[in-house]
Amino acid sequence: MNIVNAVYFTSAVDRTGLVADEKAQFAFVGRSNVGKSSLINRLVNQKRLAKTSSTPGLTKMVNYFLVNNNFYFVDLPGYGFAKTSHKSKTIWAEVINAYLSNNKNLLCVFVLLDIRHKPSALDGAMIKYLLACGISFKIVLTKADKIAKSKIFQAVQSIARQLGIRSEACVAVSAENGYGIENLLQFIEGKLEA
Repeated sequence: MNIVNAVYFTSAVDRTGLVADEKAQFAFVGRSNVGKSSLINRLVNQKRLAKTSSTPGLTKMVNYFLVNNNFYFVDLPGYGFAKTSHKSKTIWAEVINAYLSNNKNLLCVFVLLDIRHKPSALDGAMIKYLLACGISFKIVLTKADKIAKSKIFQAVQSIARQLGIRSEACVAVSAENGYGIENLLQFIEGKLEA
């Protein structure tokens, strides 16, 4: 797939701001600091489209990026950052739930996990939620450049086993060196064509 342009479209802080046009959507969700913004930037071949931060938990809105004037990449608020207040966590959970439920334009949710770490209870809860709702998802294991190439296959198998899913539902990527990015773009193209 060739991404020729991508622009910031809008942000939603609550359900009233969620985009409900006819364009397809791909959502990115995961723990704070797992690399959602970096991955989006790598996929669209831009350095600063999605804002990256050294402060985890900065994304507090649902951010929409219009890609090829045809579909959206949607950056959902990160979960699991300890310094976030209980009230904020509740609001974010409500926004994520509002976004995910009954979204007929949502083609896939990319659940991002750091390939170096075991899935957290929150990661497991997100996957159970998606399965229960019948929402299509793919596990994206980020930061593959941080481990030896020879260990990537083993890490993918291990994480898939821990989550109780098939390893084919996982893809390892690196926003840093581009590992696995072409596979992910091909997957997106296949979803759009289907």
